[in-house]
Amino acid sequence: MPTWKEVTAANPNHSHNFARKWKVLQAQGKDINGEARLIDAMVERSARVLDAGCGSGRLGGELAKRGHTVVGVDVDPILIDHAEHDYPEAQWEIGDLTADEIPEGNFDIAVAAGNVMTFIAVDGREAALRNVFAALRPGGRFVVGFGEGRGWGFQEFLDLALKVGYRVDFTFASWDMKVFKESSTFMVAVLTRPGADSVGLVPPAHGHGGEYTATG
Repeated sequence: MPTWKEVTAANPNHSHNFARKWKVLQAQGKDINGEARLIDAMVERSARVLDAGCGSGRLGGELAKRGHTVVGVDVDPILIDHAEHDYPEAQWEIGDLTADEIPEGNFDIAVAAGNVMTFIAVDGREAALRNVFAALRPGGRFVVGFGEGRGWGFQEFLDLALKVGYRVDFTFASWDMKVFKESSTFMVAVLTRPGADSVGLVPPAHGHGGEYTATG
């Protein structure tokens, strides 16, 4: 799976086309806010939200409109330009999740949608997870969604998240919380930086989808 930098280097128009795609879909009346609805439901009003790999601001911008304090970070300066133009309610920063310190910190929740994590180079995966972990407040959550066949297996991702120190609370098969099964082709994982409570979930054995056992 190529990284985002490799994709844009191969096609200089890719970033503008990507941003335009979401604007066209929205103009056509398509629902492009499913991820934002879930994140909005998971936090209290005026929460601090990190949009990790924010792209052109579609998700973080919607959350800012809903009254949250949003900081979006993306490695692509063209997409950040689109985000600043279209969603001035939020704060947008150019940054590499694998290498740069995330601005602000003490976030209540972080979100990485749109297969963001699978565009990260293999040798930068752990660093990206650690940087987001450090930016969360104790008890803060990181919600990650991506599809299969993109170079990062679901169980492999969960194992690395556990190694970094996250608690894996839930796995769903979609942003509208459909049940995650062994045959699921998409995963939305809800990870927590421990600290707010002592109840955790034991990860499933390899190949057992989203079956978790509560402990505490």
